[in-house]
Amino acid sequence: MNPNHFLIRLFYLLMGTFFAGRIIFMLYNIAFCDYTFWQVILCCWYGLWQDVVVTSASLCVPAILSVFGIRHLRMWLSPYYLLMSTVLIVLITADTVMYEYWHFNLNAVILSYAAYPEGATSSVSAYYLVSRIGLAILGTLALTAISIRLTPKCSPGPKRHLKDIDWQLPAIVLFAFSIMASTVEVGTAYWSKRLFLNHAAVNPVYGFFSSFHLRPYNERYVSMDDAECAHLFQELYDTEGITTDSLLKTSRPDILVVFMESFGSPFVERLGGAAVDTHLESLIPQGIYWEQYYSNSFRTDRAIVSAFCGWLSYPDVGLMTHPEIHDSLPSLARSLASEGYATAYFCHGPMTNMGVGDFLSDIGFQRLYDDKAFPDVPLDSPWGVHDRTAAAEVAKLMAHPHSQPRFMVWQTISSHEPWEVPYHRFPDPVENAFAYTDAAIGDLIDSLRLSPAWENLLVIVIPDHGHHHHQSYEDEAYFHAPMLWLGGAIREPRRMQVLMNQSDLAATLLSQLGLPHSEYPWSRNVLSSAYRHPFVYCAFPSGFLFRDSSGATIYDTSASRLIFQQDIHAAACYGPNALSTSHGMKRLRKGEAILQTSYDRLWNNMHR
Repeated sequence: MNPNHFLIRLFYLLMGTFFAGRIIFMLYNIAFCDYTFWQVILCCWYGLWQDVVVTSASLCVPAILSVFGIRHLRMWLSPYYLLMSTVLIVLITADTVMYEYWHFNLNAVILSYAAYPEGATSSVSAYYLVSRIGLAILGTLALTAISIRLTPKCSPGPKRHLKDIDWQLPAIVLFAFSIMASTVEVGTAYWSKRLFLNHAAVNPVYGFFSSFHLRPYNERYVSMDDAECAHLFQELYDTEGITTDSLLKTSRPDILVVFMESFGSPFVERLGGAAVDTHLESLIPQGIYWEQYYSNSFRTDRAIVSAFCGWLSYPDVGLMTHPEIHDSLPSLARSLASEGYATAYFCHGPMTNMGVGDFLSDIGFQRLYDDKAFPDVPLDSPWGVHDRTAAAEVAKLMAHPHSQPRFMVWQTISSHEPWEVPYHRFPDPVENAFAYTDAAIGDLIDSLRLSPAWENLLVIVIPDHGHHHHQSYEDEAYFHAPMLWLGGAIREPRRMQVLMNQSDLAATLLSQLGLPHSEYPWSRNVLSSAYRHPFVYCAFPSGFLFRDSSGATIYDTSASRLIFQQDIHAAACYGPNALSTSHGMKRLRKGEAILQTSYDRLWNNMHR
């Protein structure tokens, strides 16, 4: 009997493992997409070549050892099988479980968050963690045991002559791996207009390892020559001009930014969402409501950088965890402190997750209030203190007499997993948690309105990012968000139609205060005479959205595929074969120019 036949059995075992993993992925995340039996089959078919590549790669070590006739084959391969099974099962399990929260396939981005496990432990129960980890361990042990059982204890022994070596099957394994690995990419699994089905087709092991970029930042996402890139970028970010619209009646108001956790369009009635935001809805006629405001990214750590440093977000880099670049970032805290402002950041949970406390100090916030700042306030939330409790403390701080203008940020936390809030308005726990945060903001505004601080106060209410409540990254509404300016410092209520990004807040606010913003390369004063090309650019872990007056384009950088295209007054087109119009191609090139330039500038900042 050919001793190499065990490779065939291992091949079928691993291919079956990936097939089962894909089925489990789709069943586990069935709430995010309706699909048919034939769509399941198509997911398996389109992911087949990636499965073959990973399987062939996994069998390279057994193939090589069998070629050279290692005598105690099972003994030598047992540790390898344990390692192989651990990698495969952990990646399959993590991809399945994390998709519920991330809505993208497991990739290198996850590693920056894995270093801060307190975020995960606050979001889910101990049972949740133990059960998923336990299943991964059982799966690993089962795959290891079966692999060992399928391997012969001994091979015939080392060959004395090359002509005696049975090369055929091992050579096929190695040849298949080398050829297919050079031709297969993540995008080859994309086939559907539904992003979930494309993600289900991707082999999680292949997707994870292919997401690692070994090239330096300035060599990533290069899609055009430097001259074309510079020309497109200059057109988009030519912001020299004068402010044409004054929104404030005082030049040095107290400023309070209410940074709402995940409060995107699904929870804002005026943006097409559920009627969750009753308090915000009642406040909109009293303030300056920005109808075309878009968040820059998908996570709080990215959003903090965009909102308070006026910096773009990146698909696969979080600047908060790169302390070597913090000093080179501009920030509202530093700009306002230089004008005599006292600056503070209020987050009523721990500030150790993602190193947020160190980052806020690095960019100039003078006072940090976390869950330990108020020892008499009960910690009534898995994240620290619930929003209504914190709102009362923020109101006290803002109403306290002071001798200098203040810039404070309050970051809400209750509208977050595990959705446990002392409030009962909606049966859906997610909507109920957002309604609770909305009520807390209403409480805060009511308290401030009764205090003397109100007359010279500007309250800016914005979310950090969107939420995947009936949305995914193929939907531009994921990034569409509410922004509302309130307080006695505004001239009058307004409705603003101008397109703007989260990163534009810095330049727009500083301009309203009569302060320069030239040190903010990515932040535009959207009320400037130079703002002639309104657009928004938003990044997610494997792509970006570019939207302007001609329509919207969403591009998946990991798959090199369009996943959404819509011109104004035209039907939306989804999927990897989305039609690309002339306007669509222009939007794509502009988005690629921003992406390429953003990595060039990141490289330059890191090597000053």
